Amino acid sequence: MSDPATIDVAARREVDRDILRLAVPALGALVAEPLFLLADTAMIGHLGAAPLAGLGLASAVLQTIIGLMIFLAYATTPSVARRLGAGDERGAVASGVDGLWLALGLGAVLGVVGWLASPWLVSAFGASAEVTAQATTYLAISMAGLPAMLVVFAATGLLRGLQDTRTPLWVAGVGFTANIALNALFIYGLGWGIAGSAIGTVVAQWGMVLVYLVVIARHVARVGASPWPHHAGVLRGAKSGGWLFLRTLSLRVALLLATWAAASLGRDELAAYQVAITIYFTLGFALDALAIAAQALIGKGLGAGDVAQVRAVLRRCVEWGIGSGAVIGALVIATAWVLPAVFTSSADVAALLPPSLVVLGLSAPLGGFVFVLDGVLIGAGDARYLAWTGLVNLAVFVPLAFGVVWWADASGPAVPGAAALAALTAAFAIGYLAARAVTLGLRARGRAWIVTGAPA
Repeated sequence: MSDPATIDVAARREVDRDILRLAVPALGALVAEPLFLLADTAMIGHLGAAPLAGLGLASAVLQTIIGLMIFLAYATTPSVARRLGAGDERGAVASGVDGLWLALGLGAVLGVVGWLASPWLVSAFGASAEVTAQATTYLAISMAGLPAMLVVFAATGLLRGLQDTRTPLWVAGVGFTANIALNALFIYGLGWGIAGSAIGTVVAQWGMVLVYLVVIARHVARVGASPWPHHAGVLRGAKSGGWLFLRTLSLRVALLLATWAAASLGRDELAAYQVAITIYFTLGFALDALAIAAQALIGKGLGAGDVAQVRAVLRRCVEWGIGSGAVIGALVIATAWVLPAVFTSSADVAALLPPSLVVLGLSAPLGGFVFVLDGVLIGAGDARYLAWTGLVNLAVFVPLAFGVVWWADASGPAVPGAAALAALTAAFAIGYLAARAVTLGLRARGRAWIVTGAPA
């Protein structure tokens, strides 16, 4: 008879292999999005403080719009994975195709509206005229790539649901390389400045769409699914994504509030915050690779009715998340006095960053815990809970953000800019994430989120 301990070790290793098989390629694909922003930040940062601050404002708006649409990936992945786990691969692919059409329609509408509203959206932050002009230019051009980004989200969600994270990795890698080359040509070679950065990114985004369409067309032909949208399927996808939209809305409101608070601290503080939040996004997407693996594996496990496997994936993903966060956080702290020079030529902006980067490093293990549990509950389709508790988490952060601004204003010159920026970073990366950790942790300990079978 086999030793139960040996069986447990073997089962744990199998779960680890499944997690790493999906998470490692997902890491590259996930980091691609912030790498677009990192590339823009590094190149624009050497144009001066005003263009960098303008990028900060434009990115806050653009990332808010794109982030609110992340449900196109997060709703597609568990839906496809559940059908795959239940043995319906044709239905899984058809469900993903519906998501692509929904993404294209939403992207077209939002792109036009966003282009028209760009001046108003940027001016709402109350920055200087020079910074506002730079931000408006970047944002208006970037709206042409919005439909492409949403289609990429949906396509990525489809492939993740099919347990394929390698293809998104290759597409993201090619897209990132093209983005770097185009930005260098347009910004410096042609002298287009911040406008060149936006144009280069838009071209790279549409190139990624073309590659994805070729890959997905092959899946459609292989399983005999229709390439056209199904009315019921599109409506079902929109409904299931509605709760995820509300969940993401609370996250984006928190990010916008943090950007407003940074703008209130001053121009250099806003520019430094842009660098800090870009690095935060990069760390978050790196840790979110485990959450993507959890989404795909949890969805497939629940579709197959394998609750034991679901619990094992939950436990191991949390352990991997905290451990990975600790390693990444240590790297950020160790390089906190080196990284600023990569992103800006302004000595004043660079001097503000080290304390905030240390705060980001300290918060990384907490982030790993939060991102993994978020992925687990998304994979389980527990979006309603995530939506309602998102409001609770936001209610915790609001007084923290306003408190930092009040403290900096009340203290005046007595509070160095670096200290105020570090306090704002801590309010978001520690205070806000701690609230999310509590609400997610309480849910994961129970069984209400464990619902087996294919989606209705």
